[in-house]
Amino acid sequence: MAESTVLETADTFRGEFAEAVLDGLARDVKEIPCRFLYDARGSVLFEEITQLPEYYPTRTEIGLLESHAPDIAKRAGSGCALVEFGSGSSRKTGKLIDQLDDLAAYVPIDIAHEALSEAADRLTARNPDLTILPVHADFNQDVQLPGAVQEAPKLGFFPGSTIGNLTQDEAADFLNVAGDLLGPESAFVVGVDLKKDTDILIPAYDDAQGVTADFNLNLLHRINRELDGDFDVSQFAHEVIYNPDAGRIESYIVSLADQEAHVLGEPVAFSEGERIHTESSHKYAVDEFQTLARANGWQPSEVWTDPQDLFSLHYLDKE
Repeated sequence: MAESTVLETADTFRGEFAEAVLDGLARDVKEIPCRFLYDARGSVLFEEITQLPEYYPTRTEIGLLESHAPDIAKRAGSGCALVEFGSGSSRKTGKLIDQLDDLAAYVPIDIAHEALSEAADRLTARNPDLTILPVHADFNQDVQLPGAVQEAPKLGFFPGSTIGNLTQDEAADFLNVAGDLLGPESAFVVGVDLKKDTDILIPAYDDAQGVTADFNLNLLHRINRELDGDFDVSQFAHEVIYNPDAGRIESYIVSLADQEAHVLGEPVAFSEGERIHTESSHKYAVDEFQTLARANGWQPSEVWTDPQDLFSLHYLDKE
């Protein structure tokens, strides 16, 4: 059965979006946080990305979950509540739900209300006896778990290498906050993309069909739809680079001409070649992520990787 816990209203999210866009586009180096890529259209496009031949993370992580979900369930024990951060379509979550014994509840947390509702409905149809408690919120902000799971042991789930979208400082803060939210004696399963050759990395974020480009440029369409913007999206392009010093993929929207656009009546000037930084995807070696986890309240107890060393799945225990 699905119940809804809506922590913030649509108006609140619109206000946060407007503030982030106006502030980010006023900076010397323009940037908009990547969480705003995931409106309804962006969520659909991202699901298309996960099916692309170049995009290895989703299928590799699903393979790891299929192989190791029984071990995860054994470690988690009976009667836990599964709390997923940035749940999206919850497509991977079923691999854990199928294995966890006497699951108290599934608590998906996501900023995209439509994706959250659709995933809850789909999982309810598949698991009619499962209690699903959706939380509509930005997991980077203050989040409260539903009262029904406060006393249950918690298993956190953070797949998709979403932690790679955070800077090192942000990832450290998130691990601390997640630990406080999940509570003592909790555990955390985190998907982390591994460092690898750029011949594999770059196509995953700039595919031949242009779906990743559509996903990135949809941010401008969203500004036009929701913030009275007048961007000529045809005058912007998608760009991806690998930053070896930071160990991350960086995604940008690039202006193809000197031009001006407006957001909520405010003018925004672009010079030809000027970029908006929209997303970073940090890559970690296994020991790098384990060091980060230890420094922020978690004890690594197991890690699984695929045969090609593309992706890693970490099981962490709360210290």
